[in-house]
Amino acid sequence: MRIPHKRQSGQVLIMVALSAVVLIAAAGLAIDSALGYFVKAKLNAAVDSASLAAARGVTTGSTEDEQRASARQSAKEFFDINYPDNFLLSTPVLNPVSVVFDKGTVTIDVSATASLPVSLMGILGFKTLNVAASAQTIRKDLDMVLVMDTSASLSSNAAAVRAAGKSFLNKFNSTVDRVGLLHFASEAQIDVPIKQSDRGFDRTSMIKKDGLIDQFAFIGGTNSAEGMFQARKQLKDISLTNRSSLRVIVFFSDGSPAAFSSYFFPATSGNCQKAGGLATLEPLVSGQEQLYGLYARGTPGTLMQPGSSCSANSLTALPDWYNANNVAAQANDTTLREFPIVTSTPRVVTSSLVGNSNRWINVHRASRNLAEAVAAKARQEGIYVFTLGMGASLTKPEGPDSELGEDLLRCMANTVDAPIRCRKPAEPVGLYCYAATDSDLSPCFTRLASAILRISK
Repeated sequence: MRIPHKRQSGQVLIMVALSAVVLIAAAGLAIDSALGYFVKAKLNAAVDSASLAAARGVTTGSTEDEQRASARQSAKEFFDINYPDNFLLSTPVLNPVSVVFDKGTVTIDVSATASLPVSLMGILGFKTLNVAASAQTIRKDLDMVLVMDTSASLSSNAAAVRAAGKSFLNKFNSTVDRVGLLHFASEAQIDVPIKQSDRGFDRTSMIKKDGLIDQFAFIGGTNSAEGMFQARKQLKDISLTNRSSLRVIVFFSDGSPAAFSSYFFPATSGNCQKAGGLATLEPLVSGQEQLYGLYARGTPGTLMQPGSSCSANSLTALPDWYNANNVAAQANDTTLREFPIVTSTPRVVTSSLVGNSNRWINVHRASRNLAEAVAAKARQEGIYVFTLGMGASLTKPEGPDSELGEDLLRCMANTVDAPIRCRKPAEPVGLYCYAATDSDLSPCFTRLASAILRISK
């Protein structure tokens, strides 16, 4: 039986109409899905940036409530910057930011949604397309010691050094992070010991007007090894059960080390009983004694008088091992002899202090060897070392081996561009930042702080 022509035409029209609806819906799905993909990608990026910003913002404030408020404000600011209103006609909503403190860890959860009107999918009854994104940042607890060079060569930069140090400390959480402060020149002085069990640090005493940093006196030589030793000791003295998951030494200096500490005299009276810092100058001047002092620990800047029984002029030999902090223990336990002074690596150092040349060469080399050795030992114990160098002298060949001071700072930090001889890929990799002038100093400290905060997440 034949179907009438008109009935066939009607069926075709119905099929065409249905097909058109399907095709339009499919096209709408493709278009709206693509728009949704772009909105989702933008929302993910905004939420991620907000989460990281909150982790930085949580360091501001003296109480948990203030820090929580600061974190939320930072999250909102970065979310608004990274996801502008009406992006592809969408409407974003940042959900309340969760900031949870748990001992030394802060967990931050950020989530947001965005809705955008659909295009051709509207024929299927859809009005909006909703997307969501979330991110979590866990800011781990931190143990850190800031080591500041206060040698005489920085006296003209004192204001910039003080300001940069204060700004750096402001970037960390004074109730969650544990931070110690020390400075060094011919000797090291601990200003604020790191807490051994409780969290937090007394930032106010460090950064307030006429506080500890403002009281730094820029005198003396550059005893980098002692600064590193005391920083490592503070972190090492924290018991295993109380140590933070991230341990860091931040080391600032403007020059190559030219001093180191030890017990140099077996005397039984006077300052000879004390460990001191033996320092030399740069460069060696023929016929001129360059060793300028043996400083008693606890009285930095007090030069022992030439010709006295405890003066540098009376020294003829160096001790075999660094012993400034454990000379008595070393006598009975050779395993405590961690850092050799007389050695063939990485620079040859003999014990002789006879003659200007021997003094100058051996003190310079021993100073460099010890700084690298203490930093390497700290890294082997899981401590990150970050270094910051300032001034043109770091980029010029100096000392008996015509070395660059910034190469030594790279070795101490174990940076990816450190000299091959000292590069240790299996150990914590730190960062070195070079500040050519005063104006570069604060940005360098900020760069190091950002790197530390990234590791702690």
